[in-house]
Amino acid sequence: MATLQNKGTALITGASTGIGAVYADRLARRGYDLIVVARNADRLNALAKKLTTETGRSIEVVAADLTQKTDVARIEKILREDASITMLVNNAGVGSVASILQADADAMEAMIDLNVTALTRLSYAAAPAFVARGSGTIVNISSVVAIAVEALNGVYSASKSYVLSFGHSLQKDLTDKGIRVQTVLPGATATEFWDVAGYPLQKTSEITMSAEDCVDAALAGLDAGELVTIPGLHDGALWTHWENERKDIGPKFRNARPAPRYRLTEAVPA
Repeated sequence: MATLQNKGTALITGASTGIGAVYADRLARRGYDLIVVARNADRLNALAKKLTTETGRSIEVVAADLTQKTDVARIEKILREDASITMLVNNAGVGSVASILQADADAMEAMIDLNVTALTRLSYAAAPAFVARGSGTIVNISSVVAIAVEALNGVYSASKSYVLSFGHSLQKDLTDKGIRVQTVLPGATATEFWDVAGYPLQKTSEITMSAEDCVDAALAGLDAGELVTIPGLHDGALWTHWENERKDIGPKFRNARPAPRYRLTEAVPA
């Protein structure tokens, strides 16, 4: 086995299966030690044993439920205090295909806790630590439903739109401090996500990508310096156009008076 330069430690959430497990495999083979985080300790231990044998990297297992504040706080502490950490992959998430007329509000709140709150808190823990260390990379896993918002459950789509917007803000705040932030928007990917979401047939659809291809494309995008990577979008110019239009419209919101189409007059109602 070729000896790789040690690239520090990557902390990966949701690492026990699917996209997170593939990230663990690929980053270990790139020369990263790992801290793998998920609820299922047995799966994490099996993954760690396999990757240690195959790559020789140091792999620490942390069993944690990121819908629980005490568990999130444990991971925050690791991110702040472990000076070897050079990358955070915020992959943990859950989804749904249920409409507002079918979904349970408590389940939606738990989704927000994981997809939004935990990701935010871990990013807030990592960013100052990375700035203090002089380098670091944050990879946040969003979804194409951040843009195609009508495709699945509304709370899920909204949570992934948050991740996309949050990534833009992190890039604004951190790029000039030497910190890289990449937002990844997978499309349908063949993972257990669909079993949990209640639509397992999607895993075998002709439009569903393998987790391996998804992660390999995301890492190629990271290598290329992409701020946003959409593995399934073949025409990259469409995203460039979308982003340019989004940025162009911003200054046009800055008006003290409502638009003429609302037909308001200067007169103040009596």
